[in-house]
Amino acid sequence: MLRTLEAEGERIDRWGRELVDVVDGGGRLLVAGNGGSAAEAQHLTAELVGRFIGERRPLSAIALHAETSAVTAIANDYGTEEVFARQVEAHGRPGDLLLLLSTSGRSPNLLRAAERARACGVRVWALTSTAASPLGELADDVLGFPGPSTSAVQEGHLMAVHALCIAVEAHLPASSTRRRTVDLTALESGVQREVPA
Repeated sequence: MLRTLEAEGERIDRWGRELVDVVDGGGRLLVAGNGGSAAEAQHLTAELVGRFIGERRPLSAIALHAETSAVTAIANDYGTEEVFARQVEAHGRPGDLLLLLSTSGRSPNLLRAAERARACGVRVWALTSTAASPLGELADDVLGFPGPSTSAVQEGHLMAVHALCIAVEAHLPASSTRRRTVDLTALESGVQREVPA
């Protein structure tokens, strides 16, 4: 997994730069996955809307699977394959990004979301186990983490999520971030102070 992460360092750095360009231009990141991949997708949006390492402004990122009322209503009225696609059509705007996490690259609801995104002018990124999958063929860019099991692939995806957060913060304009300094005499109390970058 670490070898894959190192080999894909340039791609992840580019994703971070492009994501910053999107949100700085008023766009947003939409993210979705199923099961454990849903948890990792929501982990990413929490880090972007909150903060990862440095203090900075919140970034627009929405975990589509976390919209439980919308998910259940759409599944009930339109079927499970539409649960993400319909939200992409509702929230996505040309130039936005949709990141789909799937260990198999074959989940019908994610494939439908990718198709809808392309029809709406939303770019699609995929985190999968291999680029040679239906999702990989639909995506504009793919990061594949091969592994012996679903859980192993998901561990790779979590590393990629954290690496992407680092890349995003590295590419944010200085006006968006504040350097965090630690008062070494007050570590036990957890006192930290922020200074402008």
